[in-house]
Amino acid sequence: MTTDFYDLRVCVLASGSSGNCIYVESPTTAILLDAGLSARQTLLRLNKAGLDPDKLRAICISHEHSDHSTGVARLHKKYGWELYANSDTARAVDRAGLLSWNLFRSGSPFAIGDIDILPFSLPHDAYDPVGFVLRRGNARIGVATDLGIPTQLARQQLRGCQLVILEANHDEMLLQSSPRPWALKQRIRSHQGHLSNMAAAEMLVDIAGDTLQKVFLAHLSRECNDLGLALRTVRRHLAEAGLDHIHVLPTHPDRHSEFAHC
Repeated sequence: MTTDFYDLRVCVLASGSSGNCIYVESPTTAILLDAGLSARQTLLRLNKAGLDPDKLRAICISHEHSDHSTGVARLHKKYGWELYANSDTARAVDRAGLLSWNLFRSGSPFAIGDIDILPFSLPHDAYDPVGFVLRRGNARIGVATDLGIPTQLARQQLRGCQLVILEANHDEMLLQSSPRPWALKQRIRSHQGHLSNMAAAEMLVDIAGDTLQKVFLAHLSRECNDLGLALRTVRRHLAEAGLDHIHVLPTHPDRHSEFAHC
């Protein structure tokens, strides 16, 4: 598939508690956001999506949890892809200090090739978790896949994006009725946990403005959510706000998403 007619293209290779990995490319640069699959699975997903791993330059890590970082060391050592993270995340992922890191600071922009990246802080139970805004030309993509509440900072950073990848982790009723331990349910609901379908829908209405065109719903729980339910909840809420022109797209734990571009 040609990339000559847009600034940025994205494919969610995997999303969920079993692993998260997002491919983003410009016509000249390709990166991964998170590497929560094994190296073998990452390469399989790239191949199935028709993507060339030799084009990849770097991996940006949002936080240290294993579903976002499992493949980091192996991919770095095997392919030489550069690693980007803030200092707390790098230390947590690489406790032995064996890997080479490019350290960024939350709130300070940096660039990989022709893709400009702004990491911004998110509320989650990790050392220093971040979301990302990626820019090239007029294109702007926002990513926030683990956050307990839609903070003012997160809303501010995601406004103005044409494409957003946003967590819709659980349905409140399904979480309540699930067999998960009470302490885990409380963690998921907490300000350091995960967004519900309704919280994601309300956040999207707030940030949509005149620019938002496409949304990927990410990090859906296998036990406490249902893809159809999440899509219906968000689409209905957007339609009620007069925003039914926004395309709401699924992601999957076991296969890559469709491609989207801006």
